[in-house]
Amino acid sequence: MSRSPKRLAVVSPLAPPLPAAGQRPLIWTLGLGAFGLAWSITTVAAYLPPLLGSFTSSSTLIGLVLAAEGAFAFFVPLLVGPMSDATQTSLGRRRPYMTLALVPMAAALANVAFMSTFHATALALFAFFFAYYVYEPPYRGLYPDLLDDSLFGRAQGVQHLFRGAALGGALVGGGFLLALWEPAPFVLAAGVVVLACGAVIVFVREGPSLVREHERLRSFLAAPWRVVRRERNVRRFLIANTAWEATFAGMRTFVVLYIIDGLDQPLYVSSVVLAVVAGGYVVAAVLSGLFADRFGLGNVILGASWVYGLGLLTAGFAQSWHWWYYAWIAPVAVAGGTVMTLSWGLLFKLMPETDRGAVTGLATTTKGIGLVVGPLAAGAAIDIFGPVLSSTDGYAALWPAVAIPVLAVIPLVALLADAEKVRGRETGPA
Repeated sequence: MSRSPKRLAVVSPLAPPLPAAGQRPLIWTLGLGAFGLAWSITTVAAYLPPLLGSFTSSSTLIGLVLAAEGAFAFFVPLLVGPMSDATQTSLGRRRPYMTLALVPMAAALANVAFMSTFHATALALFAFFFAYYVYEPPYRGLYPDLLDDSLFGRAQGVQHLFRGAALGGALVGGGFLLALWEPAPFVLAAGVVVLACGAVIVFVREGPSLVREHERLRSFLAAPWRVVRRERNVRRFLIANTAWEATFAGMRTFVVLYIIDGLDQPLYVSSVVLAVVAGGYVVAAVLSGLFADRFGLGNVILGASWVYGLGLLTAGFAQSWHWWYYAWIAPVAVAGGTVMTLSWGLLFKLMPETDRGAVTGLATTTKGIGLVVGPLAAGAAIDIFGPVLSSTDGYAALWPAVAIPVLAVIPLVALLADAEKVRGRETGPA
């Protein structure tokens, strides 16, 4: 007689969340996690290269160490996301992984500046990346678990407000601290991580979950691939988000070089440009959620994608710097900020309830792909078209390279917007 396969008790969809009116404080509490994550990763990106530069003169080697984030962002969420779906503890199913990641993330961040060799510094950084991407997928999974659908746009707006504040704080405060004591920005970032990311664990309460029998645990490790095969809207979002992340990573890598070397401008011009971009993202965080909750996240992302993509594309025609470019940069920054702010909210609306952790893990992997593909594609375009675009040393090729992905996925965004409308009709008013 054949034996039945061994089965494990795992978690099914959560009980319905509280009414929207009682969830507004929860939106701000959840946003603290984004504040801690953004402060830590900004500190690493901005101030670790000078530390690594004290051990080696190879920019390629430094770049490879920092680019390792993409590998962690790709592989770790594929494991952690579905495992959080399969977990049931007194802390819930997401917070145990966040708790396990918190102390290693802070400890690695605090100690990275105290390492005495290049290899030791790199290992400390890899430990930070690993813990970071253990924390992030279940943290994002709390949003669809706990919030009403009608608040997804507003919640993402609040999250990006926190991200903007962390970006400014880490860049400005970290610069002053670095001049006083080299490890100071990293120690401060570790403290911010403990307080902000820890506050989410302490103050957020996951709702009760139902228990059902399911197949072996290995079936959960295969959950991301099952979701990709089964859910066409998830597939569409993953493609679109990969394009958005690649565009963002490509711009972040080369925009300062474009202004300084391509347009032959002083460093302060690039700083003002980045300030305008940051301001645009803050405006998007404040306003886009309100519009999205009223008109639909997909519709707002669709309109913003046209402004974002065409604005980036036209930037390639610039041959020299003019002060009125600031007025042109601002609306493009708002549009880009709108796309990045609302994208996850759209995913939350369309994802299947039974595999939220797996889907958030998949979506996080697109960031890893973007971190690798975006800078490589943009850099290749600059090198290839350098002889043709000699007036900007080839840097004008950056803008078509980062615009094409945004424009190419607009048809997918339109399909996702339609799917959001269908889902709204099926579920009815919140």
